[in-house]
Amino acid sequence: MQIHTNTLIAECSAYDFKEMLERKKVKSWLKSVSAFANTDGGSLFYGVNDDGVIVGLENPQADADFISEMIKARLDPVPEVQLIPIEHEGHTLLEVKVKTGTLTPYYYYQDGTRTAYVRVGNESVECNSQQLLSLVLKGTHMTWDSLPTQVNASKHSFIILANTFHEQTHQEWNDKYLESFGLVTPDGKLTNAGLLFVDNCTVFQSRIFCTRWTGLYKDDAISSVEHRANLVLLLKYGMDFFKNYTMSGWVKMPNYRLNLPDYSDRAIFEGLVNHLIHRDYTVMGGEVHIDIYDDRVELVSPGAMLDGTQIQDRDIYKVPSMRRNPVIADMFTQLDYMEKRGSGLRKMRELTEKLPNFLPGKEPQYQTEATSFYTTFYNLNWDENGKIPVEEVADRVNGSVEKFGVNEESSVEKFGVNADKLGNTSKTPKKINKTAQKIIDLVISDPSITADNMANKVGVTKRAIEKNIKSLRDMGILAHEGSDKAGYWRIVINPQTEQ
Repeated sequence: MQIHTNTLIAECSAYDFKEMLERKKVKSWLKSVSAFANTDGGSLFYGVNDDGVIVGLENPQADADFISEMIKARLDPVPEVQLIPIEHEGHTLLEVKVKTGTLTPYYYYQDGTRTAYVRVGNESVECNSQQLLSLVLKGTHMTWDSLPTQVNASKHSFIILANTFHEQTHQEWNDKYLESFGLVTPDGKLTNAGLLFVDNCTVFQSRIFCTRWTGLYKDDAISSVEHRANLVLLLKYGMDFFKNYTMSGWVKMPNYRLNLPDYSDRAIFEGLVNHLIHRDYTVMGGEVHIDIYDDRVELVSPGAMLDGTQIQDRDIYKVPSMRRNPVIADMFTQLDYMEKRGSGLRKMRELTEKLPNFLPGKEPQYQTEATSFYTTFYNLNWDENGKIPVEEVADRVNGSVEKFGVNEESSVEKFGVNADKLGNTSKTPKKINKTAQKIIDLVISDPSITADNMANKVGVTKRAIEKNIKSLRDMGILAHEGSDKAGYWRIVINPQTEQ
């Protein structure tokens, strides 16, 4: 709590202000106690008006006794609450501090009816059916994806999952993994997560809607398609649609081709994985949406932040890993689709920032509403005037002296169709081979790619990849930042200034 000029700053998701104690209308404040216990905890401050101005209480002891009595009589189970008197400039306040509950849902009880509340922004609202189910699962220390079904695993196959596991990890699949990964119970029943990974997935809400719109808004659609399938296929279908309806410009450098894509492929991949993993699957009519506009790509899925906070109000570099669907998340980790440390939001931004045509202000943005999560990626080759000519993008990249160490005398002509004179060198640049060019293309697409994955995608041995990487690094074209296992590759636009 912060106090400034006799005013509390400010009523929010964790604070609720009450000028006085309502003794006849106890629901008006007990619902806030229920909401705080069901969400992320919080405090009610008595003796503070709606504007945050401290007015104090006449009899804080009597108020504290009544509050304690009503919480025990009208809330079930009884949440953990502290009553804290606060003295400030002659006024006595009373803070009712409610801890995050572990026995959710916490119900308000009156006249035979039981109602649970959650905190949304600075309001306490009645739970809908999906929120109530989530609270029940939380209170029993279960998650939706881990719940067993009555479906026999023996009647379903996991061929797509097994083949993808082998392709991604280069390890042989073993059916024993189904139980160890939480997809099948010890008595042979599928869990909800298992239903989402079987070949013939019939879970109604396991869908994505993909749309390419004609301009900047939802008006006419160039293409629109709906897919209902298991999660492995949904990820593939979503990425295929994205690649079919986005573009990548390029410019010819003295000895290689430099791609200037609209978006980071890997960042989009991370975003789609994030939405498939963390969406709320209890929303029966919900699905993941991929909306492609001229200037941006938006991903939307049902389910806000698990802790009830707004992502736009958080520092994404400090958001702890909280998984709504830990079984699904672990399966995607086993497929090498994501990292265990849960750094997807940060990684999306870092991958985008590594692109040679990135500009500050074009970072992916995240937003939550009451029941939805949004991720927005911005087209790096688009501005307020429309599509940026590739020559202008090339000139900007070539002129980024501070970021890339490029000669300040560079020009569009030197960087465009014929860029043989870039760097003002009198020597004829050594042309790179096809494998080296493919490595550059892969690095642009995914700066976090490993040598093993490069070898798999190019179709050569890891030794051949390492040999070409060494050659590119010796030529000053390729550099690496961070550790070998967790760092990023970087294309050096003007090698001569970094020798």
